Amino acid sequence: MLDPLQIEAFRRREDAGIRAVYREYGRLVYAIALRSLGRKDLAEDATQQTFVQAWQAADRFDEGKELAPWLATIARRVAIDIHRREARRAAEALDDIPATDPNLVTMPPGLEQWYEAWQVRQAVDRLPPDEREVVRLQHLEGYTQAEVALRLGVPQGTVKSRSHRAHQRLAATLRDLRDGGEP
Repeated sequence: MLDPLQIEAFRRREDAGIRAVYREYGRLVYAIALRSLGRKDLAEDATQQTFVQAWQAADRFDEGKELAPWLATIARRVAIDIHRREARRAAEALDDIPATDPNLVTMPPGLEQWYEAWQVRQAVDRLPPDEREVVRLQHLEGYTQAEVALRLGVPQGTVKSRSHRAHQRLAATLRDLRDGGEP
């Protein structure tokens, strides 16, 4: 808990006050952001933006109130803004990008890597459709389990169980690759 002197130092935007507020409430803000956004990188960005906004508005903070709810409100608003920004971000399927695009980075695969990639793709294609979609969204599209649940309109527990079953099937199917043996 911060003492009144630390809060007043924060309101005056003094370094010591800002550091004290961050030490006291940084974890709270990060937890709110992570729970809202589901991705560590976005939560870190939201935490930083929250404290920048709090610093900018520090002189307007009512010292008679608690800092935690004030910071939590800022964190939620920042998380919403980041979520909206990410939702608007254009994404193209890799198949739609021409191989000559200078932004596309490709490593020249050896025959062995090509064969392994093909085996993984085949194993994923053999998964039941509901499990295959979860794997695709998580690993190829980069969505969190919470985001997959929203996209598919199913509970997050369903996504977790489908993901678990899919990974078990893939591990069994691709055991030879993992162990370095021949199929």
